[in-house]
Amino acid sequence: MKKTRIALMVAAVVCALAVPAMAQGTLPAGAVIPVTVDESVSSKDAAVGQKVAGTVSENVTVDGKTVIPKGSKATLAVASAESAGKLKGQPKLWLKLLSVEVKGKTYTATTNWAGQTGAARGKRTAVGAGGGAAAGAVIGAIAGGGKGAAIGAAVGAGAGTGAAAMTGKTEVEIKAETKLAFRLKTALTVK
Repeated sequence: MKKTRIALMVAAVVCALAVPAMAQGTLPAGAVIPVTVDESVSSKDAAVGQKVAGTVSENVTVDGKTVIPKGSKATLAVASAESAGKLKGQPKLWLKLLSVEVKGKTYTATTNWAGQTGAARGKRTAVGAGGGAAAGAVIGAIAGGGKGAAIGAAVGAGAGTGAAAMTGKTEVEIKAETKLAFRLKTALTVK
């Protein structure tokens, strides 16, 4: 009987040690929660507040104990989104971490934003229009003198502006499987 109790206690200790350290804990402000985005989102059609699914991509630990395990569900939201205009504007897409789910319980997080801002189009459009105007003026001057140069400049500017509006990828996209890091602004207690 005594040997059976000892064997059971040893088995219980071994089982307890085999289970990963999953503990209650408080992640301090500044702690990083790495998240993989589960679905693509684009500045072209994203709306502020739109929810985006994610998954915690690494164990988040405090003092060697896992507080948020890898694979935990994460809910992100579009914090800022702006589509690039055809002629001017700067696309941007920024996400924030709203919450994580640990053992079926949801914990609200306050984090920095992660994402990107694309290249501005206004300068590029102006360069395209200016280059088109110059080329048009030269061609117009050759073909029709001073009046031809003025007409050529106007036509060239229009063509340059149109070309700038049609070229280049202007939107920002965060694709599924993108890894982002969210830094806590305030402590997060997981129980």
